[in-house]
Amino acid sequence: MAKFISWNVNGLRACVGKGFLDFFKEIDADVFCIQESKLQEGQIDLDLPGYHQYWNYALKKGYSGTAMFTREEPLSVSYGIGMEEHDTEGRVITAEFPDYYVVTCYTPNSQDGLARLDYRMKWEDDFLAYLKGLEKKKPVVFCGDLNVAHKEIDLKNPKTNRKNAGFTDEERGKFTDLLSAGFIDTFRYFYPDAEGIYSWWSYRFSARAKNAGWRIDYFCVSESLKDRLVSAAIHTEVMGSDHCPVELVME
Repeated sequence: MAKFISWNVNGLRACVGKGFLDFFKEIDADVFCIQESKLQEGQIDLDLPGYHQYWNYALKKGYSGTAMFTREEPLSVSYGIGMEEHDTEGRVITAEFPDYYVVTCYTPNSQDGLARLDYRMKWEDDFLAYLKGLEKKKPVVFCGDLNVAHKEIDLKNPKTNRKNAGFTDEERGKFTDLLSAGFIDTFRYFYPDAEGIYSWWSYRFSARAKNAGWRIDYFCVSESLKDRLVSAAIHTEVMGSDHCPVELVME
């Protein structure tokens, strides 16, 4: 069995001050991915005995950034998706293991007024092409804050958010395209009709207390891995960020 965790920590230093290491030890994952570390190299020294650490930093200080902590040393690790226009923000790490690739991704936010929607559309196409390229060699497990709630069931207030970043028809359509290209949204695979389970809540309006959230953090896998899926979970009880960790267990 292999247990995978993904968590947008919204600033790792702040999250460490709010119990990150306690959760890390308790959950005992084989691969632990984070997004939005908001770090530059040398700004944190994480003591994680028994794990290999891989970091991808944004050029811009205090912005974006991803990391992956793995028990087993990967066969290879790469950073970004091999396209300069996308690879300055520290958004992707890919680790190759004997049976599959694991990719952590922090998808660009389309931002207020959808200022970055056009860029986001280009990113979606290029990231999917990147995943399909990996898949030619071996199956893919990818996770992260994908910055989209796919269906109305995936957020508390779909009607009022229809034209907002993360729930535009365009972004939702790209996620549909991704699934149609041969990937499985593992949480929905196990819980097709589960409502009211989210992974992100705004810090405003007491959103978390009211559970006015969005499910925008995912584990997706190549269809060829379907028979190896054991369970998926969203750890809504875990605090420390405006997102909570999501989990996948595979054989």
